[in-house]
Amino acid sequence: MTSATRYQIAASACLVALIFLCLAWEGWLAPLRPGGSWMVLKGAFLLIPLFGVLRGKRYTYKWLSLFIQFYLLEGLLRATSDQGLIWQLAVVETILAAALFIFTILFVRATRGPKEEKAAQQS
Repeated sequence: MTSATRYQIAASACLVALIFLCLAWEGWLAPLRPGGSWMVLKGAFLLIPLFGVLRGKRYTYKWLSLFIQFYLLEGLLRATSDQGLIWQLAVVETILAAALFIFTILFVRATRGPKEEKAAQQS
């Protein structure tokens, strides 16, 4: 198994876990309003890159590395401002988003072509 395949599997697992966390958090565990809220859509937005990540599309990994930072920011913000169950969920969101960010960067580096490697070495 190549390192790119390992990074792809790890990124896929983090992304799926983050989707389920966001949906459960805003749907049942600790929604903003009783009965759920529109914040559940933050989990639905993560479905957009899911199939590209599962298929190993390099371009999807590139823009996901930028997109996932919003979830990292939200997790950090809520982890430092809330308490109780919301704090615990925010810490888990922060960990998953950070891990996903790291694995996307590692996947992009592991799958770059020879021209990109040569350009990276010259700069």
